[in-house]
Amino acid sequence: MGKTTLARSLAAGVDGPVTTFDLEDPTDLARFADPKLVLEPLEGLVVIDEVQHSRDLFRLLRVLVDRPDNRATFLVLGSADPGLLRQSSESLAGRIAYHALDPFRLDETGTAPELVDRLWLRGGFPRSFLASDEADSVAWRAAFVTTFLTRDLGQLGVTVPATTMRRFWTMVAHCHGNRWNAAELGRSLGVSAPTANRYLDALVDALVVRRLTPWFENVRKRQVKAPKVYLADTGLLHSLLDIDSERELLGHPRCGASWEGFAIHEAVRILDAAWDRCHYWATHTGAEIDLFTVRGGERIGVEAKRTSAPAMTRSLHTALTDLRLDRAFVLIPGEARFRLHERVEAVGLARACAEGLA
Repeated sequence: MGKTTLARSLAAGVDGPVTTFDLEDPTDLARFADPKLVLEPLEGLVVIDEVQHSRDLFRLLRVLVDRPDNRATFLVLGSADPGLLRQSSESLAGRIAYHALDPFRLDETGTAPELVDRLWLRGGFPRSFLASDEADSVAWRAAFVTTFLTRDLGQLGVTVPATTMRRFWTMVAHCHGNRWNAAELGRSLGVSAPTANRYLDALVDALVVRRLTPWFENVRKRQVKAPKVYLADTGLLHSLLDIDSERELLGHPRCGASWEGFAIHEAVRILDAAWDRCHYWATHTGAEIDLFTVRGGERIGVEAKRTSAPAMTRSLHTALTDLRLDRAFVLIPGEARFRLHERVEAVGLARACAEGLA
């Protein structure tokens, strides 16, 4: 479900009064010409959807929640506008909690083989994943990309023409799972490297692209310093790559990279790790591990391989030594689980979702 549907579901279970505003509704937006007059007398749960249309609201919310006799709780929904998030954190420091609504993951859709394949192909946006057939899913994602580029990015303060940003986003899709090279993409797009970095920042801030930073440590080998980029949803990745079916996906040159990104996103969730505390690691001699994080003092590495017969590689041996890994996992399709080394397990993605990485 989307954020609005989720908010309605939560409101339905609340005891007491619930008041809902949708600031994309012209009537509600007009009422917020004087928001204090509207909000001050309310009690119970107050839901304000699409809050980005009333950017000055957070200062008023601070005043309202600080009232000694305040009886209202505010559930505020909106876009991932970095300026808006910054304003809310400044105005409501210590009074606000944030929750990012990610696309569906395997723990929500189920781990039956057909559901895993559907989530990988269609991505986790509810209307794409739940579409009655592939054609409807493809059409919904195409419409989403167009709306996101022509409307949503503008609301986030991005002034780049939609045509330019579509070309750029498509180029990023072709780099999915690879190291970021701003100069190379900038040349292809006809812009400077700093401009390409600014465009990437806009997509990262909008939560449609993930940037995985490299891990640096005082080891003897020269390490790669460029981040990796992943589209946050494989369904959108496949739309931008013009992949409309499982058959096309399995025969596409980016199939392995697509599955790697799918598995890495699941691994971050399974490990209950924050993205800003996850990294990849690579050296200029070719050693690399797809995901590295420290959890509870334990150093954990994850590799994603679309194969049924993984094996210990030189990279894994190097990572075990240089990163001093306590444990490492090789995520593969299916439900198998077996040991490759005393500190390395191969685990099917569905099995990892059900049992965890422990």
